[in-house]
Amino acid sequence: MTTGAHSFGHLNRQQVGTYAEYFVKMQLTLHGFQVYTSEVDDRGIDFVARYQHLPFIEVQVKASRTANYIFMQKSKFDLHEDLYLALVLLRTGQDPDIYYIPAIRWRQTDEIFVSRDYEGLKSKPEWGLYISEKNILALNHFRIENLMKNTIKTEPNKAVEPTIMAVTDAAAQPPRQP
Repeated sequence: MTTGAHSFGHLNRQQVGTYAEYFVKMQLTLHGFQVYTSEVDDRGIDFVARYQHLPFIEVQVKASRTANYIFMQKSKFDLHEDLYLALVLLRTGQDPDIYYIPAIRWRQTDEIFVSRDYEGLKSKPEWGLYISEKNILALNHFRIENLMKNTIKTEPNKAVEPTIMAVTDAAAQPPRQP
């Protein structure tokens, strides 16, 4: 069994998801974002992030080791401007690829970005994404490197101090007055 830095086959599903989530957080932090994680993922949001004084964004991370179908339950992935899917593709021998897809992209479905309602069936309604070698090219403009180049403008020689903080229900409350 190969267990090198770019070998993911030995990881179980939970380990793949955990690795991908931390990888995305580290990449955003390296690009100057503040990243705030929750203690419990019960609403389909893995973390929130903020760049300087811009509004917060919500991020749902999904990972895949193969070309396949990724989905998010519609009840936990509402199509609004501040929600993003961070799709992490893990391929043996390669650095992970991150695609940062705004949720509103699913407002116009096609052969890659799909809506499934499963009326009369057990499955819950979902937003889906078909991943294949052919479709990867169509996702390239969502690569995190392109997002950073196109949306984040920093002043030369200006240092940004990124932070990672855990957010719990108690921490989200205003401090009590003595």
